[in-house]
Amino acid sequence: MLSYRHGFHAGNHADVLKHVVLVQLLRQLTRKEKPLWVIDTHAGAGSYSLEHGFAAKNAEFSNGIGRLWSRRDLPALLADYVEQVRAVNPDGALRVYPGSPQIALQLTRAQDRLRLFELHTNESRALQEHFSGAGRRVAVVADDGFEGLKAVLPPPSRRGLALIDPSYEIVADYRAVRAAMRDALERFATGTYAVWYPQVQRRESEALPDELQRLATGDWLHVWLRVKAPAADGFGLHGSGVFVFNPPWKLEAGLRTAMPTLVDALGQDPQAAFRLTFRQT
Repeated sequence: MLSYRHGFHAGNHADVLKHVVLVQLLRQLTRKEKPLWVIDTHAGAGSYSLEHGFAAKNAEFSNGIGRLWSRRDLPALLADYVEQVRAVNPDGALRVYPGSPQIALQLTRAQDRLRLFELHTNESRALQEHFSGAGRRVAVVADDGFEGLKAVLPPPSRRGLALIDPSYEIVADYRAVRAAMRDALERFATGTYAVWYPQVQRRESEALPDELQRLATGDWLHVWLRVKAPAADGFGLHGSGVFVFNPPWKLEAGLRTAMPTLVDALGQDPQAAFRLTFRQT
């Protein structure tokens, strides 16, 4: 949606879950020498100030990365994620939150490639500026990420990770995600795809994980984190989930160890919980 600005939500509990998964996917997929292509369909601005601008207005990060920032007792998987945030805050104060593209840049290698799509004019301009010195490794495209995904699949190296995380502010995004995944699996069945979605009181949100599961022909992993009970008025974000097609085999074990700590750290009421399901064919 062209009015959506991710900066309002940078570093919140949904970002934490999404980026915890992303860090581990990148860690595991870059263990092989062959080049990896990373595709971000809704890349945003790349990096967000937490001291001023959109993120400072509601300070959603205070109930997300803010609750993990000073902890030294985190499981390895969560500590790795926090270290990626520390990499853009070298003075030790939490001032900046890295978006998915920046995290991907930090964890990929010279032979890997990033293809970043962002349709919002201001966001794509900020993304271009953020990666202006990245060279050939990174291509920023001011276009619809769903269409962009079609254009780059299959990647030349036949190794790819796609992150698909639209705003879901319009119902059409749910249909677009399903269509994009159906097409992607036909073009590149062995790719790894991470689909983030919000937990909101909307039929389309509740149905999406099962719909994605029906599309999967190989291994899949589904993890969700609820930080509070759904609001009585039916509005607001009470959690989020990530559905991964063709996950690396160690991802499930790492998340199973880390998720209880994430519930304890980010939970806002007794309804906080997580669920992790995994199918290996």
